[in-house]
Amino acid sequence: MKRVCLLFFTLLLSTAYGADKVPVRWSAERANAWYATQPWLVGCNYTPAYASNQLEMWQAATWNPAAIERELTWAHEIGFNVVRVFLHDLLWQEDPAGFLARFERFLEIADLRKIAVMPVFFDGVWNPQPRSGPQPEPKAHLHNSRWVQSPGRDALTDGTQHRRLERYVKSVLEAHRGDRRILAWDLFNEPDNPNTSSYGSVELPHKAEAALVLLRSVFRWAREVDPGQPLTAAVWRGNWDPAAGAVAPVTEFMLEQSDVISFHDYDPLDKVRAHVEVLQRRGRPLLCSEYLARPRDSRFETILPYFQQQRIAAIKWGFVAGRSQTIYPWDSWQKEYTAEPAVWFHDILRSNGAPYDPAEVGFLKKTLHR
Repeated sequence: MKRVCLLFFTLLLSTAYGADKVPVRWSAERANAWYATQPWLVGCNYTPAYASNQLEMWQAATWNPAAIERELTWAHEIGFNVVRVFLHDLLWQEDPAGFLARFERFLEIADLRKIAVMPVFFDGVWNPQPRSGPQPEPKAHLHNSRWVQSPGRDALTDGTQHRRLERYVKSVLEAHRGDRRILAWDLFNEPDNPNTSSYGSVELPHKAEAALVLLRSVFRWAREVDPGQPLTAAVWRGNWDPAAGAVAPVTEFMLEQSDVISFHDYDPLDKVRAHVEVLQRRGRPLLCSEYLARPRDSRFETILPYFQQQRIAAIKWGFVAGRSQTIYPWDSWQKEYTAEPAVWFHDILRSNGAPYDPAEVGFLKKTLHR
């Protein structure tokens, strides 16, 4: 009996010691020292024009590195030095070796053009029922008509699938934990997005709670790998200031666990300033990983100079107009569009590389090539 008790307490202490050895969040000093080595980071959320979603971008049947080379060359010519790209758990589940090889090729293409990469592991926005294989054709004139969540709603709520998700996250992190081509790891995009304007009827009734469970796990999995790049997950809605009222649990967790603070902001400059002032109190580098919605007065000419002044990373949504159809606004889910909008919502270039607005691209080049 004494041997059993001794063995039990030895195991307990060993487990506790092992838990203590799991790396913790970067200190603010380490995060700021890391950021001081970076140039001013400016770029885009990148999906090739040929892809309607993450699966179509990366799957072997539709993977097109020549198109990516062409488009990232355009990004480099404008002056962009970072792209945020969305991965998907089904890509790894269906073909781990092939997916990792294609991701490696993407990193090579970006690096040759002096562009760092910020991968996103999971995404809580748009279709909650993803399927691998050939993707349906986009619905005409509809913003992100075929974008899919990762994981899907079934995997999000099925704890038995979380082991698979852990292997996916760790396999990618372990392959690139010291990779200088990776800027940072974005662990979960808008995990609590209710999709009420698009897929609300098939969304989980308590999605935020389920997403928080996975969000906690993915931060833990990533910490166990201990990559040399910072971890983050972007706040995107609601109150971000504890002094101003209650902060949603998902939001507070992302703010408390991210090594560097990332955020989404599609508002005009006056509101962006107010949001930034709240986040700056955290004492960590700030990365805006989504902005630019022209009809909402979120524009390069107003937002980018402020981000430059504050040395905030500026990663706008979209680049080359294509099958994701993000030149159309969010409200295309509520009202019908039959032709290209006079004012594009996102994106910068047409599929042939011509600028939607030559003056806008001129402004970008002047700002970024000083």
